[in-house]
Amino acid sequence: MLKLLITCEHGGNQIPSAYAALFENKQEILQSHRGYDIGALELYEKLEDMADKAFCSTTSRLLVELNRSQHHKSLFSAITQSLPDKEKKTILKNYYFPYRNRIEELIQDLVMVGHRVLHISLHSFTPILDGEVRKADIGLLYDPKRSGEHTFCRLWKKELQDQQKELLVRFNYPYLGIADGFATYLRKKFTDEQYIGIELEVNQKYAEEGGEAWLKLQQLIRRSLKNALLQFSPEEKNRASA
Repeated sequence: MLKLLITCEHGGNQIPSAYAALFENKQEILQSHRGYDIGALELYEKLEDMADKAFCSTTSRLLVELNRSQHHKSLFSAITQSLPDKEKKTILKNYYFPYRNRIEELIQDLVMVGHRVLHISLHSFTPILDGEVRKADIGLLYDPKRSGEHTFCRLWKKELQDQQKELLVRFNYPYLGIADGFATYLRKKFTDEQYIGIELEVNQKYAEEGGEAWLKLQQLIRRSLKNALLQFSPEEKNRASA
């Protein structure tokens, strides 16, 4: 049976009190897209009840980047990069590994009893980066070599655009699905038959503007995800009609 896992790695911009001094006079960057994924937490709360299991972090990515592998150059931000190695290990122990390990262990437990896991990792992207306008409303990031991810993303894109034709949905944009990330790491641990990892990227212009358009987009994402699940998995049809 398919199990839906929803995660949100960059839901907030909170800084633990032990590291507050590092972030004095850093409120502007904490409130920006560099501090967290604007709108991701709202979307997570909109979708959370659809999942068999859901996890969200509200600790700022500027403390430690939960969506990067342990040895990635951007694991620590410019603010925390200069900390002593001992302090970095403490941050990893308290904030990085607890989040990632419990998700990996959950997937392992589900797979061991015969389930297949569909993992939707929720993110958002800034409309303009380094002067370049990002030309998409929604990005679906996946590994094209994995048939489950390929199939589900096409179903989901069709559902999104069937319901709102003018919505610009792009595959592996504004980032590549095979770039370093939590889903990429998990693909190395589980086969395509065990694990489907998809990153949903939503343009932050909707959350920043707020109002009716942002609310409608959240509702659209929820409906389209539900419909894509119904098409992808016969078990979902049985569960929906129960």
